[in-house]
Amino acid sequence: MTAMPITVRRATQADAGAFARIMGDPRVLANLMQLPYTNEEVWRDRLAEMLAPGKPDLMLVAERQAGGQPPQVVGSAGLHPCGPALRRRHAMQMGISVDADAQGQGVGTALMQALCDWCDGWGQVLRLELTVFVDNLRAIALYERFGFQKEGLHRGYALRDGQYIDVLSMARLHPSPPRIGGGPAS
Repeated sequence: MTAMPITVRRATQADAGAFARIMGDPRVLANLMQLPYTNEEVWRDRLAEMLAPGKPDLMLVAERQAGGQPPQVVGSAGLHPCGPALRRRHAMQMGISVDADAQGQGVGTALMQALCDWCDGWGQVLRLELTVFVDNLRAIALYERFGFQKEGLHRGYALRDGQYIDVLSMARLHPSPPRIGGGPAS
């Protein structure tokens, strides 16, 4: 079977239905910090807020196109400020979701590569942070491939289907922080 090419692009409000579909799937929802019963309208409003001019958030989607069909969104990833504090502007939190039927097919890798490239080359992000449920081994392995390190365990961090579940804090530091250069490349 030939893998379908994956395209990563910035999300738009028109992607609200895909966000609701992917994050509303119980197989995906269990590993997110989202709540069940989302819908397209909720996501349209969230995307409108995050995509407003001047907002520092970055929302990406991954698409695949099969056999003459229109491209379908199969994953999303976002970067969000860690808060308003001036001394934390160098840090962003990330989240990622991949359609249950597209997991293990390179979608998460494509999204992570795009996020890391944006952080390292354009976003002035020194520190990229996330939390991940301790039993989400596939996601932990993905994050570690991109240089994330485990920094701590938060016990009973989030309620998931009636149980309090532990999460790991993980972070990635810019592998080669920017310095003042000598002008245009020669």
